[in-house]
Amino acid sequence: MLTLYFTPGTCVLATHIALEDAGAEFALKRIDFAKGEQRAPDYLAVNPKGRVPALVAPEGVLTETPAMLAYVAQLFPAAKLAPLTDPFAFAQVQAFNSFLCSSLHVAHAHRMRGYRWVDADDAASIAAMQRKVPQSVAEGFELVERHMLKGPYVTGETYTICDPYLFTLAQWMEADGVDPARFPKVAAHRARMASRPSVVRALAAEAA
Repeated sequence: MLTLYFTPGTCVLATHIALEDAGAEFALKRIDFAKGEQRAPDYLAVNPKGRVPALVAPEGVLTETPAMLAYVAQLFPAAKLAPLTDPFAFAQVQAFNSFLCSSLHVAHAHRMRGYRWVDADDAASIAAMQRKVPQSVAEGFELVERHMLKGPYVTGETYTICDPYLFTLAQWMEADGVDPARFPKVAAHRARMASRPSVVRALAAEAA
């Protein structure tokens, strides 16, 4: 049995959708940030980083979204969530998800979590980071729009683990001060994803 620790509105949604896509049997456990549950001893025993996501598998615990998505794709090969038999194509999938994780998601995080990079009492530096978010996030989506989003899905005609991850981050555009109309391909992808049954189920479960 797999167990996915989640908080609504976070990047956990990408893995949640992938598990739904795969038809996996899994349990959901909610971590309430408002109550500080991410710092509770029981959860730190699962994920010492004190963050979500965390996916508990029979083999151990995974805590980074690209790794979790790749694990789901390989654990459920019949779902065809990644080009597992083509090393280069699979590497391209990993490259895209790594870009979202290490660049675009980090740019987004500067809006709320500047204390990770500067002293929490350095109000001027935190405010400067926040002012930069609309520009830095838009620059990331510009790369996706022009160079990475190949078709109706990220890799072209075939749905992969890239798609729930892009959908998850694209949902934050407005809050980050980015107008989705600037990126019609990304906006169309977001709308297309929103109608998928796996996405509808995951969103409903996290909202419950």
